[in-house]
Amino acid sequence: MVFRMVVPLVAWFFIAIALVSSGADAQPAPTTKPTQSSGRVFEMRKYYTLPGRLEALNARFRNHTTKLFEKHGMENIGYWEITQGPEAGKALVYILAYPSMEAKDAAWKGFRDDPDWKKAREESEKDGKIVEKIESTILKGTDYSAIK
Repeated sequence: MVFRMVVPLVAWFFIAIALVSSGADAQPAPTTKPTQSSGRVFEMRKYYTLPGRLEALNARFRNHTTKLFEKHGMENIGYWEITQGPEAGKALVYILAYPSMEAKDAAWKGFRDDPDWKKAREESEKDGKIVEKIESTILKGTDYSAIK
């Protein structure tokens, strides 16, 4: 149980290092929920794959999904595989950026409705379903972040 709690904390630590500039104040900044007109926002998504299906998911992202994200106005920030712990080899973590919450919502609607996406998903799942579960977290850069 404790290990399941520590792994997400470790993942957040590495994300924070990537998103926060060095030399930041030691005091934690208050967290705020982005509002509809809050400016640029980030989305961290975590896809848990069914056993043995991570490579199929990577192939779908590599060959189709990242290009379709760009087509719909999503900025690809980075993609990672978990290398240690119980989720190693079973999950893909990535971060996208959007100009605003409104843009995020519109981008996902366009992406989900895109016939090219539907075709790519169908073709990639011809040997069976790939994704078991998806988690999404919305992030907003702090005033001292190197990336906002």
